[in-house]
Amino acid sequence: VISYLNQCYCIFGETLDIAVGNCLDRFARILKLSNEPSPGYNIEQLAKKGSRFYPLPYVVKGMDISLSGILSHIEKEAPLLIKSGKFSDADLCFSLQETVFAMLVEITERAMAHCGSKEVLIVGGVGCNERLQQMMNIMVNERKAKLFATDERFCIDNGAMIAQAGWEMYNSGMSAPIKECTYTQRYRTDQVRVLWRDK
Repeated sequence: VISYLNQCYCIFGETLDIAVGNCLDRFARILKLSNEPSPGYNIEQLAKKGSRFYPLPYVVKGMDISLSGILSHIEKEAPLLIKSGKFSDADLCFSLQETVFAMLVEITERAMAHCGSKEVLIVGGVGCNERLQQMMNIMVNERKAKLFATDERFCIDNGAMIAQAGWEMYNSGMSAPIKECTYTQRYRTDQVRVLWRDK
């Protein structure tokens, strides 16, 4: 969860361990869901058929969330729950989405209150999830705010998102010779001067 001020992004909350998309993808592997078109999309579709909620660990620490405990718990319990007939694959997808997305909505609402913001933009691969958008929309409507979602074409491909940011940087006059360019996997959002946006 980030905010923007004076050509800088500020990180308000983040996952302390694994990314939301990684959590969903790993659970999809446990259920042996297809990778086509994407594991997260397949969880989303299966979750729409689920109706029984299985309680999962809910870990919000201040403005941050932790997902490794949820994933470990559901990895261990899923085969037993499905075998018992008490819960279906769809129920577990539904439960995982509801829990993880509720955590995201909670920390987003806190960030909005802290910043006095009236707008939320959902980005990234998980940002395509309609249920996340619905849950976030309920919260922003209660706060009389607005929700925006990025075009799906840019959400599902990290390369496309990076290329778009590079294009914006280039158009604002930021460039470097290829020989001087490097990459870093752990480059943080708050380390970048956002010169291509208005203050």
